[in-house]
Amino acid sequence: MDGANRPDMKLVEETLLSIPIERPEPVADDQHNMCLDKGYAYDEVRETVAEFGFTAHIPAKGKEAQEVKRKARHKARRWVVERTHSWMNRFRGILIRWCRKPENYIAMLHFALGIITYRAAGLSG
Repeated sequence: MDGANRPDMKLVEETLLSIPIERPEPVADDQHNMCLDKGYAYDEVRETVAEFGFTAHIPAKGKEAQEVKRKARHKARRWVVERTHSWMNRFRGILIRWCRKPENYIAMLHFALGIITYRAAGLSG
């Protein structure tokens, strides 16, 4: 644990050492993946993650990102959690919490997520 002004890439090893549960050893058929954001796009991070037996998935920065975009067969990764949070922010009752009762706020969350799921399923036409 460290201050908020410390770069995340400096804490990768500490974080991986603090994993509270035992995980099985990675095998060729069942690799362990680690998805990280652009803040971790350093060779040291990739090496540390590989030492712990994970396959790193880190989006490229700058020139590397432009080269990846030029590849015709390379499909972009969608960061599901960030996208869903963005969709939830479009509901004003969630973005700015007007409800005093927790039950009403949870109901609004369920309603918003239901609409998001309905739209994502492509059933709205």
